[in-house]
Amino acid sequence: MPVPAVMSRDQVRDVDRRAIEDYGLPGVVLMENAGRGCVDWLLELGVAGRVVICAGRGNNGGDGFVIARHLANRGKDVSVLLFCDPTVLQGDAAINFHVIERSGTEIRVITSALSDDDLNAVFGDTDWIVDALLGTGTRGALREPFPTIIRAINCSPARTLAIDLPSGLDCDSGTPVDPNDPIAVQADFTATFVARKSGFANPESVPYTGEIRIIDIGVPHSMFD
Repeated sequence: MPVPAVMSRDQVRDVDRRAIEDYGLPGVVLMENAGRGCVDWLLELGVAGRVVICAGRGNNGGDGFVIARHLANRGKDVSVLLFCDPTVLQGDAAINFHVIERSGTEIRVITSALSDDDLNAVFGDTDWIVDALLGTGTRGALREPFPTIIRAINCSPARTLAIDLPSGLDCDSGTPVDPNDPIAVQADFTATFVARKSGFANPESVPYTGEIRIIDIGVPHSMFD
């Protein structure tokens, strides 16, 4: 049976759970496949200068660490902005953070508030921003520093690739998660995993997602029978 064309938040999370628990496919392998698939598309789109990976504490950030490693292996100028204390990273994300840390990747840990001017300066000479801040599980109002980061990304002239879905966008509705402060990354491209998300069918999501490509992360298709 083919992979469903569209999947909800709960279905996506269940795919990961079943791949790991029922099929014995390690989560770190899924993360590796996801990150490497994003890099293949990014290089196809063309990388002429510096790439800044904006990473959060969850598995979306872990995907960003894999992307950083593979870009560095391809000789690209890459740096990581980590918006949490590294000690709170867990599981597969922690594994991949330690790899890039030990390999000498430029990492800047940001745990205190930065002004818009500070972040705009960080992104000033950047060719690409990779949005690996927040994943499909995000709901409700965004806490700082994420609104400030997202505004800075949206103000940057750099092209933006969102990982799985733009940070701040609701997976199922295709609109920003916080109706009182409707902000989400306005990506030029979105590399989404396994299948398009339900919210992408909403025309209001298009200014946030840009062009969408489905990335195969190696989940057995027999799972969908």
